[in-house]
Amino acid sequence: MTQRSDPSRLGDQDLHLFNEGAHVRLYEKLGAHPATVGSETGTRFAVWAPNAAAVPVVGDFNGWAAGAAPLEPCGSSGLWEGFVPGVEPGALYKFHVASRVAGYRVAKSDPFAFEAETPPRTASRVARLDYAWGDDEWMRTRGGRVAREAPISIYEIHLGSWRRERDGDMPSYRELAPQLVDYVSHMGFTHVEFLPCMEHPFYGSWGYQTTGYFAPTSRYGTPRDFMGLIDTLHQNGIGVILDWVPSHFPTDEHGLGFFDGTHLYEHGDPRQGFHPDWSSFVFNYGRHEVRSFLMSSALFWLDRYHVDGIRVDAVASMLYLDYSRKEGEWIPNEHGGRENLEAIDFLRRLNTEIYQSYPDVQTFAEESTAWPMVSRPSYLGGLGFGYKWDMGWMHDTLDYMARDPVHRRHHHNRVTFRPMYAFSENFLLPLSHDEVVHGKGSLLGKMPGDEWRRFANLRLLLGNLYTQPGKKLLFMGGEFGQVREWNHDRALDWHLLDQASHQGLQRWVRDLNTFYRAEPALHELDCEGEGFQWVDCNDAVQSTLVFERRGFSSPDVLLVAFNFTPVPRENHRIGVPHPGVWTEVLNSDAPIYGGSGQGNLGAVESRPVAADGRPQSLVVTLPPLAVVVFKGAPGDAGGRSPVA
Repeated sequence: MTQRSDPSRLGDQDLHLFNEGAHVRLYEKLGAHPATVGSETGTRFAVWAPNAAAVPVVGDFNGWAAGAAPLEPCGSSGLWEGFVPGVEPGALYKFHVASRVAGYRVAKSDPFAFEAETPPRTASRVARLDYAWGDDEWMRTRGGRVAREAPISIYEIHLGSWRRERDGDMPSYRELAPQLVDYVSHMGFTHVEFLPCMEHPFYGSWGYQTTGYFAPTSRYGTPRDFMGLIDTLHQNGIGVILDWVPSHFPTDEHGLGFFDGTHLYEHGDPRQGFHPDWSSFVFNYGRHEVRSFLMSSALFWLDRYHVDGIRVDAVASMLYLDYSRKEGEWIPNEHGGRENLEAIDFLRRLNTEIYQSYPDVQTFAEESTAWPMVSRPSYLGGLGFGYKWDMGWMHDTLDYMARDPVHRRHHHNRVTFRPMYAFSENFLLPLSHDEVVHGKGSLLGKMPGDEWRRFANLRLLLGNLYTQPGKKLLFMGGEFGQVREWNHDRALDWHLLDQASHQGLQRWVRDLNTFYRAEPALHELDCEGEGFQWVDCNDAVQSTLVFERRGFSSPDVLLVAFNFTPVPRENHRIGVPHPGVWTEVLNSDAPIYGGSGQGNLGAVESRPVAADGRPQSLVVTLPPLAVVVFKGAPGDAGGRSPVA
């Protein structure tokens, strides 16, 4: 062991900020950092273990001998540090924690490791994060691509099962990069969202049981390889959002749990520190050092990996002390309530720190309750997120679409209720991985009827997703009609695209993305009530819906009409806000999508017949199980004089 005086070592200010919960870039100081001290090269190690009696570094460089490279305590901060000469990038290591708790000795992975061994091995690996980024143009302009007025259409991906050459062979970050760019660009999505890429011991957790909060999983390659994937996407105009899990962590011995022989990262009382749903530990959000750890993790991916957004998983489980707990299994807060005050404070501080450093990114909350002001600024009493997942829309719409059309008239409120709250938050509409696992079947499998009707219903569902106010998210496979339920151990069934019905569905999603991005009326006022107006929401008997969408940069109005039954609605009258020719710009029943080809011959001219509270109206055909979109502009008769 060698004493050192290099400027990168922990300073008094670092110790103070860490213990105050205000150090938000701990990864620059803790963990393993290649360094030079005097004439010696090696690695500087630092770890938090306040209840340890000794913390030596063990690794392949010293035969994993517990006494060969002891760290030294940094005053009363609870931090230990030291420089070990001769340890180069690529070396494997752990911290051998000898606790003051009698008999507790365990080799722990580094909580701040930048790289880990490929599971099931659990050692950390010394790594450098230098990388020559080529995404300057993207980084200069990305802020406008995630703004409230921008089109945001996210393709949610599990990297290990999106594509594989052969089942059982893991793809690599480098191999995936050109394939993802080609496919996502072709399909017209604006962003990808990766299920948690942080290191995790159990592959079947899909990354939601995280142990390496600063390490991309080594299953697919190195940190530089992951940077290369993100860089390639950015250079091709595609944003990257990472799923991040600060709500709980696994109990594996090498991980964060019981780190120094005490409940260090997790809350000590199991009524607050253990999650019954996932059999995992819950972070102690009231502990300053834990808040520093988590905020540093979130900022790390923004700082070093250039990601464009963070999706925070399971926010509801953080907000409520009684989440998934029975009476007597939880502890009220100091006011006797069920709200987790420490978690609320943490989330507000997290979002404040992120937006102060990166006003050109967004945070997304998966929050499944009616908690108010999730996507409102913290200084107004909100949680400070940029967007909130609209789980209500997802549940209501899937419940409605799964019903036989003959029964839909009795559940009409399922597809009309959303505008009552649609602008209370900045919403993202998710058709995510959670809806195609655990026996729920695929999106296509949820749809009723014979094969033709199932595809028509799925096109109708996706048409609803893209025309409703709110940003969009679709899990992989849904865009071409994956038949079987998603399985993380198998690639998607790409061979289905040999069939015309699946090709047609994929073409529909591609055209929806193209249309959504091109039409200001479909995205500029996604989060504002001025962008949406009902035309007719009361036709439960025929199970039809009609609404208008508007933007602010164009006078064009989009008229969106749904027929949720297999019965064509001919001579169906719809009120319009102005006279003229209304062009049929989208029709999910078109033959190119697999439909029956019914429609309105490209355009319909309005008549001076009042309907739906409007002085002019159209008489249209609503095809079976279809959505049709008409476009009109005030004073634009499409080359023909409007009917007086």
